[in-house]
Amino acid sequence: MQTAAEVLVAFLAAQGVDRAFCVPGESYVAVLDALHAHPSIDLVTCRHESGAGFMALVDARLTGVPGVALVSRGPGACNAAIAIHTAQQDSVPVLLIVGQVEARDLRARAFQEIDYSRMFDGVAKFVGEATHADQVPELLARAWSAMLTGIPGPAVLALPEDVL
Repeated sequence: MQTAAEVLVAFLAAQGVDRAFCVPGESYVAVLDALHAHPSIDLVTCRHESGAGFMALVDARLTGVPGVALVSRGPGACNAAIAIHTAQQDSVPVLLIVGQVEARDLRARAFQEIDYSRMFDGVAKFVGEATHADQVPELLARAWSAMLTGIPGPAVLALPEDVL
């Protein structure tokens, strides 16, 4: 049986994603492992989350395939936020995947926890957060559809580390 992280990576590959940008973080290490095991997606390690976000934006512009950036919770997502705002302003589909605190700690003011639906409201076309692994495929499909329907734009998925 596949983990949610493996489902995520398989979904991205099926959509034609061949590159993703990240600053590696412990909150989504399961996705990093799944990407390592999936040879068709090149993972570009960046020095700063803002750079990862902007690289995903430029990659989307150059290839026509939505860009993908992966960041850690809290400061990582905040650092990537300006790239998401730019993607919204420029109508570029970018998927920001944020490693989130464990599901049991959501909305309990856990270390570096942010409510991403509130943070990215008005900037992203879709913001989703899984609390169970079986929600990941639907949230991915909804995010992908939102990015490409009508005027293109960014989507954000917060995925708790214990869900992945």
